[in-house]
Amino acid sequence: MKTQLLALLLAAGLITGCAIGPNYQRSTITLPETYRSQVEAPEAASLADLPWWEVFRDDKLKALIEEALQNNYDLRIAATRVEQARALAGVTRAEFFPQIGYEGGIGRTQGAIQFQGFSNEATDVFIGAFTMSWELDVWGKIRRANEAALADLFASEEFRRGIVLSLVSEVARAYFDLLELDLELDIARRTTESFQQTLTLFTQRFQMGVASKLETARAEASLASTAATIPDIERQIVAKENQISILLGRGPAAIPRGLPLVDQAFPPETPAGLPSQLLERRPDIKRVEQTLVAANARVGVAKAGFLPTIGLTGLRGGRSDELEDIVKGSASIWTIAGGLAGPILQGGLVYENYQAAIAQWEQTKLQYEQSVLIALKEVSNALIDQQKLVEVQKEQARAVTALQESVRLATLRYTGGFASYYEVIEAQQQLFPAENALAQTRRDRLAAVVQLYKALGGGWSAYSTSPELPELWHVVLP
Repeated sequence: MKTQLLALLLAAGLITGCAIGPNYQRSTITLPETYRSQVEAPEAASLADLPWWEVFRDDKLKALIEEALQNNYDLRIAATRVEQARALAGVTRAEFFPQIGYEGGIGRTQGAIQFQGFSNEATDVFIGAFTMSWELDVWGKIRRANEAALADLFASEEFRRGIVLSLVSEVARAYFDLLELDLELDIARRTTESFQQTLTLFTQRFQMGVASKLETARAEASLASTAATIPDIERQIVAKENQISILLGRGPAAIPRGLPLVDQAFPPETPAGLPSQLLERRPDIKRVEQTLVAANARVGVAKAGFLPTIGLTGLRGGRSDELEDIVKGSASIWTIAGGLAGPILQGGLVYENYQAAIAQWEQTKLQYEQSVLIALKEVSNALIDQQKLVEVQKEQARAVTALQESVRLATLRYTGGFASYYEVIEAQQQLFPAENALAQTRRDRLAAVVQLYKALGGGWSAYSTSPELPELWHVVLP
């Protein structure tokens, strides 16, 4: 009889209806066929399909990225967040199973009612029992709670993937910034040397009586102004190296360089892919969508609050005034019962909780739609940067070539007596910022590639694995 009763209760726990509340459906978002500023026809392969080691071809940069992926603190913190979410999902999953515990007690009483009447004698009382409680998921509340917990787990995993993508991008961007500062330092030193030669030339002519003090004063001022940029750039280099060191998860130190900025190769022109691929590739979008899945499931949990909770309770143990009777089992007691409990009047608590869950779902839905629009904007901006900076670099290179020739001709004209000192100083002063601008544009072109790669959601797939879940997840989730 006990076995049949237990089997009946087990069947009642397993045979449940459909989970209450709405099933998740992805929001309908109208996406363009191509990105704005996209020149190439959309193809299946895109820049984001390339692993980062094929996009960034500098061996030193690859080594830095590898080190960052191993040691970066933000990434390690994100990994612990995944483990925390996994554990919390396990806590929620435990609600599917009966909760079995134990209890025991010892006491002394007087004036107890016994089987044959009232006894005024003091007696010892020993109690020991195993207890069981089990909430039957008739309405699917537990299933919805587990659906939300699982979505939170996946959202934490997408957050970790987003950290990986951001980390690869930040290391690459900081490395290119460092190479650009190296180039600026080289330009500043060459320009300082050029101004020193000009000052020497003006001083010699002044000593010969064919130049004025004004010429040497202007040349010395230009020399000092340019020389002052050298320690400032060196300061920025140290700060940038310290920034990269922190990304690598180690203390401030010098950063090894590979190819100089002018020798950095740009990746081949690769299509950006289809806008719809952002929904499946970008970890920030996928993270917000998992948050929306969780919010959707919690609407069902809140809705189940209007319905009664059905559960089973049981107890098996012993109660006696002799401890040995408890151990031998001669004072056995047991009980099993079903229970039902539900709200009647709670001052609107259940209703307001339900409304709050709906509002949270609507808020998350809007965040999801907004994140898609932001992603489209970022891809479009990166594409136009990549295209237009090529033209900017071409024109700035023309300007640098022309100004270099201008300096050469102005110096020849000055030494030949056909030009004033002002032409030489002006030509040199124009060349210095032009060379810096060209260096910065080279850096910006590389940064545009990094930004496009990040905006498309590439770079993380080789370093991400979906959380391994118990088989039960696939059974109980809708």
